[in-house]
Amino acid sequence: MNILTKWLRSYLPELAVDDRQLAEDLTLRGIAVEGEFDAACGGRLYEMDITTNRVDAMNHYGVAREAAAIYDVALKPLREGIGAAVAETKPGAGFPVRIEATDLCGRFTARVIRGVSVGPSAGLIAEYFAALGQKQISAPVDVTNFGWLAMGQPTHVFDLDKIAGGIVVRRARAGERLQLLDGTEKTLVADDLVIADEVKALGLAGVMGGWESRVTEETKNILVEAAWFDPAAIRASSRRHGLHTDASHRFERGADFEAAPLANHLVTRMVVEQSGGEVVGPLVDVVVSEWAAKTAQRKAISLKVSEVERHLGATADGLGIGEAVVAQYLSALGCGLTQSSEGEYAVKLPSWRLDLEREIDLIEEVARVYGYNRFADTLPSFAGAVRELPHALQEATIRETLRGMGCTEAISSTFTSAEEAEVFGGSAVAMGNPLSAEAGMLRPSLAPGMATMLAHNLHRDVNSVRLFEMGTVFEGSTAEVKERVGLALGATGGAVATALYKSEDALFYETKGAIEALLRKFEGEVGFDANALPGWIAVGRGARVLLGGETVGVFGELSSAELQARKLRQPCVIATIDAQRLFETKLRQPMSREVSRFQAVERDFSFVFPDAVTWAAIEGALRGGSAELKMEELRSVRPVEIFRDAKGRSGDQTGKQRTPTGNAGAAGSYSLLLRVVFQSNERTLTEEEITRWTEWVVAQLTGLGGTQRA
Repeated sequence: MNILTKWLRSYLPELAVDDRQLAEDLTLRGIAVEGEFDAACGGRLYEMDITTNRVDAMNHYGVAREAAAIYDVALKPLREGIGAAVAETKPGAGFPVRIEATDLCGRFTARVIRGVSVGPSAGLIAEYFAALGQKQISAPVDVTNFGWLAMGQPTHVFDLDKIAGGIVVRRARAGERLQLLDGTEKTLVADDLVIADEVKALGLAGVMGGWESRVTEETKNILVEAAWFDPAAIRASSRRHGLHTDASHRFERGADFEAAPLANHLVTRMVVEQSGGEVVGPLVDVVVSEWAAKTAQRKAISLKVSEVERHLGATADGLGIGEAVVAQYLSALGCGLTQSSEGEYAVKLPSWRLDLEREIDLIEEVARVYGYNRFADTLPSFAGAVRELPHALQEATIRETLRGMGCTEAISSTFTSAEEAEVFGGSAVAMGNPLSAEAGMLRPSLAPGMATMLAHNLHRDVNSVRLFEMGTVFEGSTAEVKERVGLALGATGGAVATALYKSEDALFYETKGAIEALLRKFEGEVGFDANALPGWIAVGRGARVLLGGETVGVFGELSSAELQARKLRQPCVIATIDAQRLFETKLRQPMSREVSRFQAVERDFSFVFPDAVTWAAIEGALRGGSAELKMEELRSVRPVEIFRDAKGRSGDQTGKQRTPTGNAGAAGSYSLLLRVVFQSNERTLTEEEITRWTEWVVAQLTGLGGTQRA
């Protein structure tokens, strides 16, 4: 917002510093001045960046209060100046006001002015508004804007003759329609709070007034309103109807409960000054005691000066922050201090600072006004040592392994919709105050977020994606939420067909291989089965992931229904793994062995196997060893070439055709060139040993149903 230093100084007659120094000192205290310009009315124009929790400083008087605390100068009291009570000039009954929605409205004030002559603004209003770039409408309306710019309290003026009966603050009727000051017509819901008369709604409370009861040049009688509304109710209505106004900006952050009557006096006085008229009857001030107890009448907070000193430490000048400094700053900020014992105060909180709730908040205020730049540069003492989390090594291994396989780490939203939670994770924890219906649940699985990220990439022409995410998943109920660390992998596009796998299977088996490579970093046998898969996995295109015989995850292609829901035209494979289970599993320890000084011997074996014979069976048969062959002397077993052809002819991985030999070309079989390496740590192997071991390998492979090629 914009602040005029000329206006600011009208509340601080004793302020001696220049505008540039004032801007610097305010900024150092968290009331940031982002820019300075010459003002048309004299002085400077500050562009301020006020944080959302400091609604009390979103006006000239609030900033002046901060300056008064910083420089220890007198601040003109509102009750003796702009907020002083206005006496009635003509006797009359107070205007009837009734608050029906007492849970949404805590205070409502009303005052009647009769015989006004509506015209343009003059004097300070015209001068200040021109300097601020504030639009001028008419004197009564401009006065209400002057009010919130001056002291932060939004107000409103109604054409009194358009009000039927009295004012009723109530919930809207479902389907009730209201035309607002901006010309738009809104259909209200039962949770909206409205200011109404006995017949119709006059305005959306705390957001915007209504068109029908607006003040125009024909208006002769005015009702001035200033109120306090529940911040949550105003925030909900503002977002529901897509409206963000100066009034809603302040009400939804917590206005000053005690400011309503002062603001009403200010507006009443200035309307009479600008437009004439007579004040008829007293100020009507209806207060809901429950809201007063929660705001202006909050319980005092106990503050110990020793705690201030302990938290803030030494100052640069060596004098420290004593009891006198604490009392000075808190009193200047509007707190009431009552000494309960030596070095301890009961602090009455100001009505305009709803963000102050605990002793530490008061300590922070003392430090802020004193100036963080005035504290000594010291580091806190530390005893002990930095300790890693017990699962830090497992977590680092997961990340390094997946990055090494070409996966990019991504982060998705912690929230999901109820529909996706049901599809991907079953029961989920509902949010008490969700941001939207699409983000109303805590995610029970990382799968929906991974599916969304894959779709996000594909819809932007990134057709080959490899992602992983490690994050928290939730289960339980609102009363008891349980958290676990989950892991998700996502892949789509870019998979290359091989002699073993068709193009439509390549992505599936690539993901399977990545999972297997990751889990082999941990102790326990890795396995897969196709039992009890969730519905989001396409039928026949997924598997459960096992580690040590226990299920640790699932993976598979997204079902056609999920692909269609996300408008995806190519297969996507997603895996979810219980990372918490991996954290609790020991990592495999690398083993080293002595490098042999003796020559290794390689032997190649060319066999034809039925498709039913897997590589795991071949490797297992040879790795088992025998009385003839010690395990340590069989150094490696690996496939060199695999040949398979769909038409019954053998071919290599480059697609070149080879002449069938034996039954290599039979459908349902494949040709394998296997390389075995023998080596001893103790001696040079003899020809007799190599021959004996070679015969044993042939026997093992033949026993699996293999046929040796000539």
